[in-house]
Amino acid sequence: MLRTRIAALAICAERLERRPVRALRAVATEACRRASNGAAFLARVKQETGLPVTIISAREEAELAVESCAPLLAGTGRRALLFDIGGGSTELAWVRLDDGAEPRLIGYLSLPVGVVSLAERFGAASYTAAGFAAMVDDVAARLACFEQVHCIGHELRNGGVTLLGTSGTVTTLAGVAMGLVRYRRELVDGAVLTGAAADAALAALQALGPEGLSAHPCVGPDRVEFVLPGCAVFAAITRVWPAPRVVVADRGLREGMLLRLMRADRQRPRPMRPSAAA
Repeated sequence: MLRTRIAALAICAERLERRPVRALRAVATEACRRASNGAAFLARVKQETGLPVTIISAREEAELAVESCAPLLAGTGRRALLFDIGGGSTELAWVRLDDGAEPRLIGYLSLPVGVVSLAERFGAASYTAAGFAAMVDDVAARLACFEQVHCIGHELRNGGVTLLGTSGTVTTLAGVAMGLVRYRRELVDGAVLTGAAADAALAALQALGPEGLSAHPCVGPDRVEFVLPGCAVFAAITRVWPAPRVVVADRGLREGMLLRLMRADRQRPRPMRPSAAA
């Protein structure tokens, strides 16, 4: 597995070498933050591929996701809860929205549960009603501490709070709810998923089984084992914080990094052009 991952990064490095890259940033997140050999792995990546991968903090990861999703939050209320369901973790960002100002991060949580870790723990049971319920209960219990600190439920009841989800799980639910015959980012990014539509899409995915999920145009064979664990995380979040709708984002950490790189590039001094002779 380790050899495969380094080989994949080597392909990325080779492609970058063939292009006029002015700036590059490569980051690692929760998996390397938690792994005892995370730093050693990245040192090996640097040695074998030349890619300077650095580990970013959970806070910076949340800030980058918020930055990329800021345009989708404009004019939506006083607060936002952004969640990103990943492979090894789920990131939560509790955000303050002020008119005319950039969203401000109030609190964040990197939950050590994601689609891969849940799939590994529950296996085939994730396709059953009992197994799915157990996954939802597990994740919901882990969210309790964040709720106790920030009282998000109270804010929701007072209104003016937007839930925004960014991940393959959330975009898949949106694609199913919209009845897309193939995934289309331009239709999904920024879409609003009502609670009823999300429940219907989730139920439809649960009813398909492994073969049906593999054949579904918004899922496919490579993601079969991860879709329902992701849906369980989504169901847990919306159980703890039952918002009437969820804004769907097909953007996140990567886009936040790109925005920062572009902003830094614009601020970089450019060489003076030689003036024409008189």
